[in-house]
Amino acid sequence: MAPPETVEVDGDRVACDGGGADGHPRVFLSLRAGGSTVCPYCGRRFVRRPD
Repeated sequence: MAPPETVEVDGDRVACDGGGADGHPRVFLSLRAGGSTVCPYCGRRFVRRPD
C-alpha cells in the first residue's frame, strides 16, 4: 500500500472525499497559515502554503 498523499493548498479550508470509486464521506478540514491537517478517513495530508 502506498503512503498517503500530501497536497499543498492555498486556502484555509479543504474538502476530502478520498477520491475515486473507493472514496469516503466528504469531510471539510480547516488549516492555519503554514499549517497542516490530516484526513481522518484516508490519511491524506493537506499543507497550507504560507501567506
